[in-house]
Amino acid sequence: MSWGTRGDVNPLVLPLALPGVYIPQEDTALLTGALSEEQIAPGADVLDVGTGSGALAIEAARRGARVTAVDVSRRAVYTARLNARVAGVPVRVRRGNLFAPVRDRSFDLILTNPPYVPAPTGLRPPRGRARAWDAGHDGRVVLDRICREAPTLLRPGGVLLMVHSGLSDPGRTLDHLRTTGLKASVIRRSRITFGPVLRGRENWLRGRGLLSPADKQEELVVVRAELPV
Repeated sequence: MSWGTRGDVNPLVLPLALPGVYIPQEDTALLTGALSEEQIAPGADVLDVGTGSGALAIEAARRGARVTAVDVSRRAVYTARLNARVAGVPVRVRRGNLFAPVRDRSFDLILTNPPYVPAPTGLRPPRGRARAWDAGHDGRVVLDRICREAPTLLRPGGVLLMVHSGLSDPGRTLDHLRTTGLKASVIRRSRITFGPVLRGRENWLRGRGLLSPADKQEELVVVRAELPV
């Protein structure tokens, strides 16, 4: 299993992704590039929410951080634990829905590559592999929860790094985070060709006005939000 070659970081090769576990792709690489620019003190507490294969958690652990990773999928938890062991870095992996397993803790850095793709299924919860990307009619079912809940887990000076699609309204993300008192901005952007999921719902997205007739690529963004000291 490996990342796609887009972005400005070296691909990370991991040994395993169980069926149904999200394989790191361009969004993971873009977020890892943003992570590489953060100053992480030795022993800093880092949380990776929706860890999937554990790629981001492992990268943070390699920087000397104390890393906790969370995913709602049992298969993702098993995968992340195994990949961390193979990589030779300590990562505490817990199963749970977003921040539920770590409500009593606080962090210097929170990383997340959540589901963010608008889906025609509306309010019906996604199943199987689709849980890794489908996020409701506007793509914000999980994003809005993160914007509400992540700030309460940040220490003063703590940072949230989150990647998502331009289709799921980055401006709304910035507004929500700023409302909670965080300083928020888009720090990275990348345009990628449509993958299988977007190709499969391209007509629906154009019909909703989320894609124009001329759009041939999807924009990814990394949002950085910091809690002032």
